[in-house]
Amino acid sequence: MYECTLSEAPSRSHATLQGIAMSSTPAARRRRDPEARRREILAAAAELIIETGAAAVTHRAIAARAEVPLGSTTQYFSSIDELREAALQQLATEIDHELEKVKSYVADIETAPERIVAELSEFLCDSRAVQAEIALTTAGTTDPRLRELALRWGDRLTDMLAEQIGRTRATAISVYLDGATIHAGLHDTPLGAVELAATIRALATMPLPE
Repeated sequence: MYECTLSEAPSRSHATLQGIAMSSTPAARRRRDPEARRREILAAAAELIIETGAAAVTHRAIAARAEVPLGSTTQYFSSIDELREAALQQLATEIDHELEKVKSYVADIETAPERIVAELSEFLCDSRAVQAEIALTTAGTTDPRLRELALRWGDRLTDMLAEQIGRTRATAISVYLDGATIHAGLHDTPLGAVELAATIRALATMPLPE
């Protein structure tokens, strides 16, 4: 069963963003490609949000990370809030892709939770993915405008599971996984697959009050 020590290796989504942010495209060509520059700014903002949190991100820090003139950030985004929100949206989309991997295993959650746990363990072992989810959660707790974005992963997972095991059990699993994500962000090693599988099986089959 999947086990790990929390890795600093970049995820597939991170590799894509890194490729955008560290593109070898000459500066002159990038100036003629506004969309490429906008993507570079967004990628830089997303990485800084993961590293420092959304509230600490500034136009100057983003421009330095993206290696673009400071004025470029305000050229493409009218305010730092708009830029932060767009970067958080990009991180949420990455997490949506991870959730799609789980979807095909939902039907087996009561009898063979190890299948879904293998995917969840891979997510919890990806330090960047974990920090991205924590950054979204933190942003949603401090900025009501971002709350829906922060809730999207948990709400989608709950809806997926509810079709199989009912909303009460699905909510319990979703809340437990929120805690497992925070745990992974605070510890060198996330919860093991055996622990995850045992808890998820127990929650998926727990008796409900009549």
